[in-house]
Amino acid sequence: MTLLPNSPHARDIKSHVHPQTNLKRHQEVGPTIMTRGEGVYVFDDAGKRYIEGVAGLWCASLGFSVERLAKAAYQQMLRLGYYHTYRHHSSEAAIELAERLLAIAPVPMSKVLFQCSGSEANDTAIKLVWYYHNAIGKPEKSKIIARKFAYHGNTAAAVSLSGKADMHRDFNLPFAPFRHTDFPHYYRCGEAGESEEAFASRCADNLEKLIQAEGPDTIAAFFVEPVMGAGGGIVPPRTYFEKVQKVLRKYDVLFIADEVICGFGRTGNMWGSETYDLRPDMISCAKALSAAFQPISALMINDKIYAAMVEQSDKLGSFAHGYTYAGHPVAAAVALEAQKIYAETDIVGHVRRVAPRMQARMKAFARHPLIGDVGGVGLLWALEIVKDKRTKQPFDPALKLGQTVGDHARRHGLIARVIGDRLVFAPPLIINEDEIDALADALGKALDDTLRDLRRAA
Repeated sequence: MTLLPNSPHARDIKSHVHPQTNLKRHQEVGPTIMTRGEGVYVFDDAGKRYIEGVAGLWCASLGFSVERLAKAAYQQMLRLGYYHTYRHHSSEAAIELAERLLAIAPVPMSKVLFQCSGSEANDTAIKLVWYYHNAIGKPEKSKIIARKFAYHGNTAAAVSLSGKADMHRDFNLPFAPFRHTDFPHYYRCGEAGESEEAFASRCADNLEKLIQAEGPDTIAAFFVEPVMGAGGGIVPPRTYFEKVQKVLRKYDVLFIADEVICGFGRTGNMWGSETYDLRPDMISCAKALSAAFQPISALMINDKIYAAMVEQSDKLGSFAHGYTYAGHPVAAAVALEAQKIYAETDIVGHVRRVAPRMQARMKAFARHPLIGDVGGVGLLWALEIVKDKRTKQPFDPALKLGQTVGDHARRHGLIARVIGDRLVFAPPLIINEDEIDALADALGKALDDTLRDLRRAA
C-alpha cells in the first residue's frame, strides 16, 4: 500500500502501537480511521458507512453520537474538571453514581469502588479476594479459578485470570495463583449423546475435582462472565450456573461476576446475573456503564467483603489501593447521565422488544452451508463457521475463514467481531428492527461471498 508521507495513515504507522493487532501487518495495511458516528453507524475517512455490529468493543450501548452525554461531560468540566477520591475526598457525581449502582444491583451490594477500565475493575477484585482472606485469617486461600477461553482484562493479573493462551504467550504469564477449568461451550465440548444438562453437570463436577485436587483450603474465588464475550459469544449450557454455584457454596469459594460486557441491558435484563440467577459476592462493570463515552468502571462488593476491608484497613492504617482517576468527576457524571438515559428510555424493555428479531435473523443462518452453531441471548449472538455441519468439522485455521467473512462484511458496510471462525454480534442497544435486518442482510452477503470464494478455490 502506497501512502502519502504526511497522511493520517502514514503518521499512524509511524507513531502508534495498536493493541490486539499484528504489528507487522499494520505496517503494511495501516489503520481504518473513523471520523464520526451517527446512531449505530460509524463513518471512515473515505466517507464509507458501517453498522457497528459489536458496539465498538461491546461498549457503545447508546451508539456513537449522544449529545446529552457530551453536554454532561462539558457541564461537569466547567464545574470541576478533576479531583481524586484518595484520603476522604469525593465529588457529587461519584457519590450519586455509586448510589445509583447499588440501587440497581442484581443482588444486595454494600459499596462501590471506581476504576477506569474493566481490566482494572477485575484486577481490583483479584486484590480484594486476597485482601479479604488475609483479613479473615485465611491467607492460604489464594488460588483463583476462571474458565478456559474466558476474558477478564489485559492488566497482568486480569489477563492471568483470563483463559486465553494467546494473551499469555511471551508475556511470562499467567501468574502462579491462577487456575482454569472447563470451557462451557456445549456445541464444541459436549460429548456425543450428552445432553446440555449432562454437560453442565460434567463441568460442575470437573470444577469440584479441581478444587479438591488443589486443596479446598487454598481456593479463594471463582470468576465468570454470565455470557463469555471474547471467548466467542458463549451462552452457558442449561443448569450450568445452578450447579456451579452449589459447588462454590460447598467449598466456601467467593463468587465474582464479570459484568463488563453483559451489564446494563445486553442480555435482556439490566444484568447478566439476573438472566442466569447468579448470586455473586462482587460484580465488576464497565463499558456500557458510561455507554463508552468516558473510561470508567466500577466494582461492587457485598457487606461481607466490605466489613473485612474496614477492619483490615484500620489494623494496617490504610486501605492502600487506588487509582489517580478513580471516580473521576467527569467520567462519573457521564456514566450517571447514561444511567438516566437507560431508565428514561427503558433500554431493557427496548432490548426485549427487538431481541426476537435479532434471534430470528441470526437463527436463520443455521441454514447457511457455512454455519454450524448459532447461539445467543438478548442482543449478543454468535455464529460458528464449519466445514461439515453434520460432524462439526472446522476449516483449517490457516484459511482464516472467519476473517474472510469479516472482510467481506466490511465491504458490505458491517463491522463484525471475528474470534477464530466465530462471528460475534453485540450491536448498540439502541438498534431498531430495520437496522437489525440491515445487519443480517450484510452478513448474509458476506457469507455468500465467502462460499463463492471457497467454491472457486476448490
